[in-house]
Amino acid sequence: MKTAFSPGPDCKNMILEHIRSATFELWVCVFTISDNDISQTLLNAHKNGVKIRIVTDNEKLMDTGSDIFDLERGGIPIKTDLSPNHMHHKFSIADGRRLITGSYNWTRSAEQYNQENLIETEHPDLIKPFKAEFKRLWDTLSPLGSSKK
Repeated sequence: MKTAFSPGPDCKNMILEHIRSATFELWVCVFTISDNDISQTLLNAHKNGVKIRIVTDNEKLMDTGSDIFDLERGGIPIKTDLSPNHMHHKFSIADGRRLITGSYNWTRSAEQYNQENLIETEHPDLIKPFKAEFKRLWDTLSPLGSSKK
């Protein structure tokens, strides 16, 4: 198990390592993505054949700096929560066996200013409920195109 805290580069570096470690599949379930380094690393993994799926919240799509539409244009399937509530999870599962989760938002301000955290684990008993939650959300939420205004 690994831990990281922000501000500073440790959480972001953990995310980048996590993405790069995926060899065939990456599930990302985060409130928003606005860190260009993270987005580019996701696009690179996708171009290298990693099957990526992203679940995110619809209310952050139009925020300045949001990279969600860029990721969709890059060919990554994305589903969004269209409810009046927030899909506020922050976790990712690489190859079904490595989980990162914590309070860390995948944003530039999280790295630079916020007090946030991440943990990484390969413990199957911890990963199992996150896999179930991702599958539940993926099966019930709407494709990104449904939330464009």
